[in-house]
Amino acid sequence: MPIPEDVTGDEIDKDVRQELQSLPKTLAEDVAKNLVMVARLIDEDPEGAYGYSKVALRLASRVAAVREAGGFAAYATQRYSEALAEFRAARRMSGGVELWPVMADCERGLGRPEKALDMAGAPEVNKLDKAGQVEMRLVAAGARRDLGQLDAAIVTLQSPELAAGSVQPWTARLRYAYADALLAAGREGEAREWFAKALEADRDGSTDASDRLAEMDGVDFVDALDEDEDEVVTESGETVVEQATEAEEAEDSVEGQVGRDED
Repeated sequence: MPIPEDVTGDEIDKDVRQELQSLPKTLAEDVAKNLVMVARLIDEDPEGAYGYSKVALRLASRVAAVREAGGFAAYATQRYSEALAEFRAARRMSGGVELWPVMADCERGLGRPEKALDMAGAPEVNKLDKAGQVEMRLVAAGARRDLGQLDAAIVTLQSPELAAGSVQPWTARLRYAYADALLAAGREGEAREWFAKALEADRDGSTDASDRLAEMDGVDFVDALDEDEDEVVTESGETVVEQATEAEEAEDSVEGQVGRDED
């Protein structure tokens, strides 16, 4: 697969670069470039990332970082069986436990939530760092929901990390999962409160908490009726029309928002 000219391979993490030192120099450079492409594309073009991961695997399947990258690319494209195999291989090579939560989530993806719950109670979880333990809690709650155990999912997410006032990288996702579980259980007032808290903590847009709040508030956005006005319709049937104040604005779509708090 083609590699853009701006990709040198030096962009990879230093720990991965160290792993690649076991390879001949030219081969290591080629593998590094493909790993850079995996990282660059995995969010917006997972199939493209998967293609580059297969090239890296073909070149250096005995490098743990390459197997891990292949696992994440397969995971991003919902190839859960393949992802699990790659994660297991990477774990055997590295001896670490960092991949334990995503391996458990692969079990969920394969329709085996009971296996995911078994992994959530395994000794490996105690070896995870705080971020890994939170991730494992999210996976376990998801497995409970897979089994229709909504109350158990809610309890699983109730933790010191959820109640903490400080914002960590996992805070928004944890609060969002808790809000979603509450909503699924019919506890709408509490759910709205936690979606709002998730939005407060979501500094990088990792959740769609703002959309969920708008949905709960009964806001429905529609396109402009003509070049001069926009219309917003709420669940209650109310309509708000906003006139464009300048000719340039009239050519664009102007979005208005009307919210109705259902708490």
